[in-house]
Amino acid sequence: MFVAVNYISCKEDYKKRFEELFGTRAKAIDEMPGFKFMNVLKPVDGVSDYLIVSYWEEENNFKGWTSSSAFIEGHKRGFEDIALAKASGIEPPMKSVFRTYNVIAS
Repeated sequence: MFVAVNYISCKEDYKKRFEELFGTRAKAIDEMPGFKFMNVLKPVDGVSDYLIVSYWEEENNFKGWTSSSAFIEGHKRGFEDIALAKASGIEPPMKSVFRTYNVIAS
């Protein structure tokens, strides 16, 4: 099994919006080949990053997701928020870093 973790840091005033985006997500990932399940984790301390943890049969399934039109559509609203901030000359309201893992035990 393959796991992708997206570490997302949000500005304080964007956290509510970020949670709304995930609460109303398109769920396109759910239909992707090799997708198993996903967890969206909110930090208990209110300071750490949000974690989006997705589980896949294999790495190529995940790569297929991130290069798909469904990925672009599913992230459209968040991408628009980032683009608007950049166009206004301000720091984007969130930053994202992907890290990937192979499961060796469960």
